[in-house]
Amino acid sequence: MPAADTTDPAPPTKDAPPSQGPKRFGLAAATALVMGNIIGGGIFVLPATVAPYGTVSLLAFLVLSVGAVLLALLFGKLARRSPVTGGLYVYPRDAFGEFAGFLSAWSYWTMTWVSIAALAVATVGYADVLLPLDGNRALEATVAAAALWLPAAANFAGTRWVGGVQIVSTILKFVPLLLVATVGLFFIDTDNFGPFNASGDSVPGALAASAALLLYSFLGVESAAMSAGEVRDPERTVGRASVLGTLGSALVYLLGTVAVFGLVPHGELAESGAPFADAVDAMTGGHWGGTVIAAVALASMVGCLNGWILMSAQMPYAAARDGLFPAAFARMGKGGVPGFGVLACAVLGSLLIALNYTAGPGTTFRVLVLITTFTGCVPYLLSAAAQLYWLARGTRERVRPAGLVRDLIVAGLSFAFSFWLIAGAGYAAVYQGVLFLFAGIPVYVWLRGRRESV
Repeated sequence: MPAADTTDPAPPTKDAPPSQGPKRFGLAAATALVMGNIIGGGIFVLPATVAPYGTVSLLAFLVLSVGAVLLALLFGKLARRSPVTGGLYVYPRDAFGEFAGFLSAWSYWTMTWVSIAALAVATVGYADVLLPLDGNRALEATVAAAALWLPAAANFAGTRWVGGVQIVSTILKFVPLLLVATVGLFFIDTDNFGPFNASGDSVPGALAASAALLLYSFLGVESAAMSAGEVRDPERTVGRASVLGTLGSALVYLLGTVAVFGLVPHGELAESGAPFADAVDAMTGGHWGGTVIAAVALASMVGCLNGWILMSAQMPYAAARDGLFPAAFARMGKGGVPGFGVLACAVLGSLLIALNYTAGPGTTFRVLVLITTFTGCVPYLLSAAAQLYWLARGTRERVRPAGLVRDLIVAGLSFAFSFWLIAGAGYAAVYQGVLFLFAGIPVYVWLRGRRESV
């Protein structure tokens, strides 16, 4: 019987995908990867997105921050057991078998390339501040595609470039954002905050609904666990990088959102397309500040895309090593990055961008973006369940009671948090998400059948 996770970590499973080449991510790069993936376009657009709910969304930010730290602690524990690339696929697979691993990998992979397309489209609004696009949809689509393919090219160059870009882009966006968030607090007008609950729904309902929207901004807490095979000393580094990156991101989110809510009148904020630019303009009394923050936003989004493209390739790479994704996803490029996975992400993301500018942002593309709340939480839910399973199987003579209670609380609350977010996504998103998830079953059946027929 395997020991519970409150003792020395068990060695990786024999069929876990091995790391390729030298370990390229230290604590700084891994922390930057987590922060770079969490802090992307969300911080620049979400204050306006959740403004219609009122300042209850600030409470939702706080709840999500606590939940994200719990998930970071959970992934740190799981990485001690399986310090390999593809964490959120490996954990359910090791605990419950190949089918659970496939569902987790398929769901996460779907979430990544849909989210990447959404973030690329979000860059257009801030690019328009720097270089007016005059509503030219073809030009806007070109800008979005460029925002996607430039970081994809960095990934083709290798993980060393990915790590370097993450450190530079994280510093570039974190310092100005923190300065704006702290200095902006001195310019707050409390009359701008508006009502606590402006949704017309109950407070718990408004809290859950705004949290479901805000989840998009916290996706990425698992980044170090997903790339554990490329992290030096992953048993220690993954957990520390996950917690440090999540805490740093939560601090920026909370301070920045409070500042924006207090700088921009509630009615104007709900209609804003660039809330941080509007907030800086309110501080400076002109438009030069908005131009600067637009440039920072673009750097932030491109840096986020850089890290997320790597994440989108790592999950199917790990699954393909086990024969649960097409074999092409397991091909490793010269730079230590799964090249086909990067290419697939870029192509699928480009198709969604084209769909967005053909059908319009309020149709199919928006529905797909809402599904990311569901598809993003499924791997979190399965990973928490895997940890509960390993804890339940621990032998009594090797379990430390205090550690067991701590790990049970972290895993149990992580499971409940993920379940709550799925419920808060709404009936339509869950329904569509389930259909999207089950669409992968024929792929699993085909690959499993072909493998067993050999």
